[in-house]
Amino acid sequence: MNNSKSYLRFWEKYGPTALVAGGSDGLGAAYSEALARRGFNLIIIARDKKRLEETAARIREKYSVDVKTIDADLADFENIKKIINDLLCADKKLSIGLLVYNAAFAPIGLFENTSENHLALAAAVNVRTPLLLAKLLSAQMIQNKRGGIVLMSSLAGAQGSPKLSTYAATKAFNAILAEGLWKELRRHNVDVIGCCAGAILTPGYSQAEKTKQAPGTMTANAVAEQTLKALGKKPIIVPGAINKIGRFVLMRIFSRKAAIGLMSKNTGGLS
Repeated sequence: MNNSKSYLRFWEKYGPTALVAGGSDGLGAAYSEALARRGFNLIIIARDKKRLEETAARIREKYSVDVKTIDADLADFENIKKIINDLLCADKKLSIGLLVYNAAFAPIGLFENTSENHLALAAAVNVRTPLLLAKLLSAQMIQNKRGGIVLMSSLAGAQGSPKLSTYAATKAFNAILAEGLWKELRRHNVDVIGCCAGAILTPGYSQAEKTKQAPGTMTANAVAEQTLKALGKKPIIVPGAINKIGRFVLMRIFSRKAAIGLMSKNTGGLS
């Protein structure tokens, strides 16, 4: 474990084990590494077994922490719940003090061209599973009188975002959920934060974005670090100065009509 006082305090509040949903690459891998740097043992869930194991092996070697992997579909909450309950039953000492829900499915394109299956998948991965996983894991946190939950939202969820309409709506849900839980769970010494991130340099973003890099685009490592440092201090974080200004303008200065129009211009290159 890094011996800095801030890292030690963080581990004492939320350790010893963190669960990262969607942790095999991109931002999820960045969260996993940032937590391992703080001395956390990890449970990482993702669908891609190969990338999941590669990330886990790298973290184990670099930080000498225990990393359990679960290759499973986060759209299937009942299966995820069974696996986690089995882990908790098998190891009575296992305490998951921090949940980071990073997984997301983003149907890109016009709503009229999006299949019902993709719409249902977005609702399952982006809404149902983070909601129920937060419910499942917060029970132990409440009992232990300490813990934390990080829910990933997006600047796209601040207003309607054409070509990302369903994704944006699900991310608005996560931001509002985080704000409500931030207030509710504080009395149990459980911290909750929603991260309203802008564009992040991840493999998924690189594949989807055909135009020039969006203003305020950040690295995954920077987003993860800023979010973890803000946990326990506020209900919502917008990483990056440009993104903070952008969110303020979109939500406080522009009319809803103008904000949606601006987002439409920014998402026009997505396909």
